[in-house]
Amino acid sequence: MAVITISRQYGSGGDEIAQRLCEVLGYQYFDKKMMLQVAGQVGLSEHELVDFSEENYKVRGFFNRLFAPRAVAQVETWTIGPTGQQELTVSELNEVACINMIQSTVRAAHKHGNVVVLGRGGQAILRDMPDVLHVRIEATLGARVMRVQAQQGISISEAEALTRNNDQTTAAYLKNFYGIDWADPLNYHLVLNSGKWGVDASVQIIVNALSHLRLGLGI
Repeated sequence: MAVITISRQYGSGGDEIAQRLCEVLGYQYFDKKMMLQVAGQVGLSEHELVDFSEENYKVRGFFNRLFAPRAVAQVETWTIGPTGQQELTVSELNEVACINMIQSTVRAAHKHGNVVVLGRGGQAILRDMPDVLHVRIEATLGARVMRVQAQQGISISEAEALTRNNDQTTAAYLKNFYGIDWADPLNYHLVLNSGKWGVDASVQIIVNALSHLRLGLGI
């Protein structure tokens, strides 16, 4: 019962590596579907669940974040009104509330075990868990831009701008909410260059590392 977290530079193939790991290991992929599965364990209903990940985070200045907490999602809940009738209540959630929700569901998924958590601050949320393998996937900017350009059918300049912007957003997300340097290798057990190894070899290296982790834990 071990967990893998994967942090990846945009366009590095980290998403594909995470999916292949699930196939090879028979692990579950931590996505919105799994979040729904564990929501009840953390006191949330399907309508209350918000997946506030790097992909939908918008970078703001320090003072804007400090003095003007931003509502990033609306949730609907049914409550019992004064007359005893059920009433639909719409509430707005700010960034902090959404981050707390993500943390709760990631920890609940960790209790299940055999999960791959891609992004969402998994390396920070589960940093002190001995049964978690933290992996970072990188590649050169040139290799990543070419991958993004081919996958999305856009120009090289558009692909480079998109790649740089996504990297900056993810770095800001982890710095603002978890106080960590996204690129610091000390946050991970493994840092892999997918441009050198490719998807299949990267998967095999991670599987081997997971075996050593399990051996050390006696699981």
